[in-house]
Amino acid sequence: MPASPPLRLPPDQQAALEAAYATPPRAYHDYRHVQAVLRHYGDVAEGPGWERPAEAYLAVLYHDAVYEPGRSDNETRSAELAVAHVARWLPQAAVDAGRVAELIGLTARHGRLAPGQVDRDAALFLDCDMAILGAAPAEFDAYDRAIAAEYRGRVPAWLYRLNRRRFFKGLLARERIFLSDFFHERYDAQARRNLRRAVTEKH
Repeated sequence: MPASPPLRLPPDQQAALEAAYATPPRAYHDYRHVQAVLRHYGDVAEGPGWERPAEAYLAVLYHDAVYEPGRSDNETRSAELAVAHVARWLPQAAVDAGRVAELIGLTARHGRLAPGQVDRDAALFLDCDMAILGAAPAEFDAYDRAIAAEYRGRVPAWLYRLNRRRFFKGLLARERIFLSDFFHERYDAQARRNLRRAVTEKH
């Protein structure tokens, strides 16, 4: 949690949000993931800063609120939930729910966007979510295992490995893994080490 979040959710909203992240049971995309991304949100707040901090904060909170491995509409449904919750619990907060939904929707395009294709806050928000790629090796490995666990029983193991390796190789082939200079400078080198190792190990 950032030291000074731009707004605080009413208790009922916070409870509903955490309940969403517990459904279905998840190995990675649970509320612990939100808390990890919030730490990066806080780093941005203390560093380059957010132009629209409340909208970015809510996008972090809700970006994986609806998550079922293999579905193509998780981002859309998460955005819809965020909009509904803002309307229900934060009607006086002067939050642009459309902007929150826009940011969440962009997470469907992880690994396919280049710097300059999104605005400054969007780049920083997306990089907060992808910062796990540049984590210490043990933390990256735990993330990789947890994603595999979420897909187990939903996608054939061979197909999962093929797609995961393809995703990692696609990231490595990009000139920039991270869209913002802030995250590029902090995490690019370690992310490339982690991804190269993962690609090598995923025969």
